Amino acid sequence: MNITHVVENLNRGGLERMVIDLVTLQQRQGHHCQVLCLFELGTQAQELTGTGIAVSACGKRRGLDLRALARMRGALRSHATEVLHTHNAVAHYHAVWASTGLGMRKVVNTRHGMGANRRSGRREWLYRRALAGTDVVATVCEAARADAVRRGILPSAKARVVPNGIRVEAFIQASPGHRVRLRQMLGLPPQTRIIGSVGRLNWTKDQASLIRAFGMVRRQLAEAELVLIGDGELRAELQQCAAAEGVAGQVHLLGDRSDVRELLPGLDLFVLSSLSEGYSMALLEACASALPIVATAVGGNGEIVRDGVSGCLVPAGDAPALAAAMTALLAEPEQAQVLGAAARAWVEAEGSLEAMAARYDALYRGQAE
Repeated sequence: MNITHVVENLNRGGLERMVIDLVTLQQRQGHHCQVLCLFELGTQAQELTGTGIAVSACGKRRGLDLRALARMRGALRSHATEVLHTHNAVAHYHAVWASTGLGMRKVVNTRHGMGANRRSGRREWLYRRALAGTDVVATVCEAARADAVRRGILPSAKARVVPNGIRVEAFIQASPGHRVRLRQMLGLPPQTRIIGSVGRLNWTKDQASLIRAFGMVRRQLAEAELVLIGDGELRAELQQCAAAEGVAGQVHLLGDRSDVRELLPGLDLFVLSSLSEGYSMALLEACASALPIVATAVGGNGEIVRDGVSGCLVPAGDAPALAAAMTALLAEPEQAQVLGAAARAWVEAEGSLEAMAARYDALYRGQAE
């Protein structure tokens, strides 16, 4: 099949990582794929162009940009697109407008989150209008599907669930050797216990609550350190938060990293403190790294982390509960190892890239409707 994926850009992020991996696999499986970026190409576009997969930027400017729509329409036509697969709302309604009259065999949209954007009213209004030209919408977890149907964003007849998948085999399982190397890299003593989190530094990930919880952990476990991987608009604010909690020297903001897979197996514990989440790629990667996990009970987190089996679930925004769960797992390393092994076994069975691609292939062919 000739498949065109449409995204806003290919900057670093969970959505973008999923699209890159999916497109790469689909191309290997014999499909003819391209990726159209509504705005700029993004920092990860070269991963696809380096394998011969076409990636184009439509260069959309603020407001209605007819030139960008024309560029997208031309790329859809020249590719002889049969399946149009869009990602999230903005990319979707622009792609539907651009493809009008081109006779797509199938138009599929994936909603990658829980629609938590605080200023999403106009965007969702435009998105709902575009659903008339949409065959099926995949949400990444059952919680997101149910929420979108309940709020009237999606008609239940068009809503399906396709959980995200990752290249499980690419992730190294946590080990003492990797822990030694991470401590050496950070200049920390060998006995240090490292708690880690991956995600953009923004309000929805709520790293402020994680830092406050970490301050509570430090009062009981002096050898604990916190590593935050990712960057964002709240970096300075989070640094101030760490200073206010008295843990500025123990909170390591590593910024945007390309070596997350190498860093994860050096952690003792992975924590996701989000206020809202779809189906977290970061959690899947933590599972693949055989890490015990503490996550907030929001969105699809409970569909990945099985409380008491592969980790712990706590209420969102509750720093004391987060601290208690973190302290308990750090105090029981053997139990934490059991939880990490269960997380790896689950993601091998349920969270692979191949499983996700097969589900999308069924949607493209109308076999899962």
